[in-house]
Parts: sequence; C-alpha cells; structure tokens
Amino acid sequence: MIELSHLNKTFQTADGTVDALKDINLTIEDGDIFGIIGMSGAGKSTLVRCINMLERPTSGTVKVGGDDMTALSPAALRAKRRSITMIFQQFNLLMQRTCLKNVCFPMELEGMSKKDAKKKAKELLALVDLPDKAQSYPAQLSGGQQQRVAIARALATNPQVLLCDEATSALDPKTTHSILELIRDINKKLGITVVVITHQMSVVEEICNHVAILDEGCVVEQGDVAQVFAHPQSDAAKKLVFPNGEETVLPTQQDEARLRILFNGSATADKPLIATMAAQHGILANILGASTRAFHEQAFGEMLIGVPLSQKQQTLDFLNTVPGIAVEEVPEDVQ
Repeated sequence: MIELSHLNKTFQTADGTVDALKDINLTIEDGDIFGIIGMSGAGKSTLVRCINMLERPTSGTVKVGGDDMTALSPAALRAKRRSITMIFQQFNLLMQRTCLKNVCFPMELEGMSKKDAKKKAKELLALVDLPDKAQSYPAQLSGGQQQRVAIARALATNPQVLLCDEATSALDPKTTHSILELIRDINKKLGITVVVITHQMSVVEEICNHVAILDEGCVVEQGDVAQVFAHPQSDAAKKLVFPNGEETVLPTQQDEARLRILFNGSATADKPLIATMAAQHGILANILGASTRAFHEQAFGEMLIGVPLSQKQQTLDFLNTVPGIAVEEVPEDVQ
C-alpha cells in the first residue's frame, strides 16, 4: 500500500516560492492500477517523484509497504527503491548497450552474477514480447519497442511498485494501446501496484481502476474511475472528462418539463433511448443538452431533455424502468 499523508512540496525559485504540492492525501491499494491526471503544471511529476524520494517532500509523509520513506536512512532508502521502479516518457535506455545488457544493468548493480542476470533478462524480454531483440541496440528499435525494453529493465529488481511518468506520451495511439495492454497484463500476472501519471483521459479510462485529479498542486477529486466519469464534481475533472464542454442548453419551450437523465454505467450507449421513447411510447423528447461519454462500453454522464408537460409522468415511469440510469426533474428556473 502507498499512503501519502498531508504531503507538501515547495520550490524556491528566482521569482519566489512555488507550492508544487499542497496537502496531498492519497491511499493506493496493493495491486491497483491508479491514475494521477492533470493538466501541465498541475504537479503530477513532482508527486510521483515524491513517492520514491527522487524529490523529498517539504512536509508530510510517504509510506510504501508500511515504511515511511521520509524517515529512512540513505542506505535503507536505496534498498527500498529497488522495490519501486519507474518508466519515463523518453525511455532512458543506455544507447551503447544492447537490449539484453540494458535489462541486465540493474541486476549487475545489485551484484548478481552475469550468468544469472543474463538468464533473467532473457525471461523479461520474452515477457514484454521482445525475445528476438536481445542483441539489438535501442537505436534500432521503434519507440514502442524501446518502452518495452524499459519496462523489462524496470522489472529486473522484482519491484512491488511500478511508476509510469507519462510513459506513453511520446507514442502514437496504436502503440500506446499495446503498451497499456502490456502494463495491465504485468499487473495481473505479477500483482505489481501501478501508478500512472498522465494528462490523457484516454489512458486513465483504458487502464486505471482508480484516479486522482490534480489541479494547481491539489487533489481536487479522487475515486473509482467510473464514478468520476459519471459525476465529475470539480471544474478540473469536468474539463478533463468533457473537454468540449459539459453541455449546451437550448431554451426551454412553453408547456415543457425538463428532466435530467444520469447515466451511471448504463449499457444503453448503443441503444436509441430517445428513439425508443418516441417509437414505443409516443413521447416526443427535445434534447436540450448532453455531456456523456463511453467507458468500457458503458455510458456515463448526463442528458437534459424536455418533454410535454402532459407526458412528464409517463416519461418518468418509463425511464425509471431502464437499468443503469437515474432521472430527476429539473425546476424551471435552473439553467
């Protein structure tokens, strides 16, 4: 388990003091894939670097596996870091070494014999689907292949935690998908806790179980990914979940009731809900606004509709029978 308690990080710059992290409180369970997302400058990279003490917090505590990272001696911290590995956007491979020797490198630093390191490195290259690239150099590989080698190297010390700092930002969408699949597969096979730092909501929705949203150094929202998608509360979350705006509301017509449909993981994303209301029940609904998106083939978000006052109750009765959604009447003075 990773526990961040009242974490603060302040930098002194030529322009004055910068509060990069402000009272961060997060708990990441063992074996989870946890996303930390925010726009540029939100403090994401600073936060992840505080987990392994590459950045030492100004105040607060960081516990990994019950050990307070801020209280460890230099020797104990070096030993603990072997269980917390990291992959980066730019791969950071040693260009003068083959892929095999790149993966061997952290094991050699630990004093493992070259024979044993080579054997394990070959197993790890097979795990990341690059068994035939052992003697290739990083410059001979694609970006996705280089990141796979970086992942294999990160696994060489049998870590408990894998930190991914914008690990797919330099990759095209297809390669990003394959790398995320690999990380998810490693998480399942090895039970490694994964922390994903990203500015891309698509990465969170594809791989993460839980998410924390950072804005100007603060955690403004956190929870189950599906729940955050369904009901984003903070302005930062709404901008990330619905980058094109939450909804554009059209003026209400006379003798029209407004109803808000909340999609809480409904499987109706591919079903014509409004068309069904019209065809099967004769309800002519006017869509006033919508802010919905699909996540794992489920619909989240909300839709605002207008129906004739004479059909309001009929509409409520029908919508209340549809699984995965909730419906509420919106007062006339609410825009």
